[in-house]
Amino acid sequence: MAQLECQPPGHLCLQLSEPLDAPPLIAWLANQSELPRIYWRGRRDGEEIAAIGAALDLHFDTLPSAEELDRLYNKYLGAGQDTQLRLYGGHAFDTQQPAWPDFGQARFVLPRIEIRRHGEQAQLLLNLCGQERPWQQELERARTALDAIQSAAPLSPLGPAHVLARQDTPDQPRWRELVEQITDPAFLAATPKVVMARETRLATSALPNHWTVLHAWQLLNPGSYQFGFQFTDSHSFISCTPERLFHRHGRELSTEALAGTTTRGFTEAEDEALANALLADGKNSNENLLVRQLIEQQLGPLSDYVGSEETPTILKLNHIQHLHRSIRAELKAGVNDLQLLGALHPTPAVGGLPRESAMSFIRQREGFARGWYAGACGYFGAHQTEFAVAIRSARFESERVTLYAGAGIVAHSEADAEWQELNNKLTTVLGILNGL
Repeated sequence: MAQLECQPPGHLCLQLSEPLDAPPLIAWLANQSELPRIYWRGRRDGEEIAAIGAALDLHFDTLPSAEELDRLYNKYLGAGQDTQLRLYGGHAFDTQQPAWPDFGQARFVLPRIEIRRHGEQAQLLLNLCGQERPWQQELERARTALDAIQSAAPLSPLGPAHVLARQDTPDQPRWRELVEQITDPAFLAATPKVVMARETRLATSALPNHWTVLHAWQLLNPGSYQFGFQFTDSHSFISCTPERLFHRHGRELSTEALAGTTTRGFTEAEDEALANALLADGKNSNENLLVRQLIEQQLGPLSDYVGSEETPTILKLNHIQHLHRSIRAELKAGVNDLQLLGALHPTPAVGGLPRESAMSFIRQREGFARGWYAGACGYFGAHQTEFAVAIRSARFESERVTLYAGAGIVAHSEADAEWQELNNKLTTVLGILNGL
């Protein structure tokens, strides 16, 4: 930094790094004062990141044109930029619905300070962006942020806390009506799948710290993505989601079809029997196949090659298990992450198909704005980008916590069984909130 004061760099943005013996990252993040605060951990013990502050904050209450987004993408992540720079953030499920305050339809941050850990190796990263202000002012802000760093401290305890009131939108009678409408043969002829979701608002005797909840959730589902975004003191969003939207490394793309759900068994034999029944179930297998086929169609124009597993496998989580198919593609030269985001989001696993008719039904009938729930959360990088689908998530506001879950409604779906599936998907986080 002293060298930069004497000779400002020619780059738009710059990243400085030092090796670090990293603290427990969620505990470190929870003890910082700087906003925003961002946490990300890749699936199956992948890379872990904690980030604070903003060298650059791209906040969109309404999305600009595709051309303007493309210009911003190339400006900050073009080929000439530092390959380690990342923009962390998210994109709402449906930009035609009202945006959440503080989150917007999309928001992406180049953090001021990051800790990145992969295995035993960790780095402390300082990001500088001279585009937004003079370099001397940028360096002063960076020094202030470094001076404000606090050590990790123990996370606040979870409880005990009790749910005092609960409001489901849609409620169960309305849910039955919606499932009946979707499963009508005349509707199914044009729209074979709609993913309906439920918003569950909880008033609790004591609102737990969202970072403590995320840590507990992480321990119970270590094979999932875990992430959190806090843009103000009173508003945050966390998720422990099993679903990848896409991972791009160079021109290699990995994505998946995740659709079809059952519970876990109490014994190994019962668990295996439930998994085998899920694999043999025609309704769930057809739902997964529809998702796979649409993803392949969406990737086709952007790829030289697209391939997927012919038969699904079982992805096991703490309380439920899913049908899962891996999909891989070799991207055409020149394809960028914004094109991938536009092609794949929202997936038929959270919207339905055809996309537009399913989205129209959700928009008009579901009864709440999903915001970043079922949206795309992750990071853009010059040579590597990764996004997860924000299911299994919770939104914390000053006096309440809101949980979200969804279920794919197709031919032969039964309303009460799908309602129970929503409850199953909330079992883990409800147990955490109740201090279990």
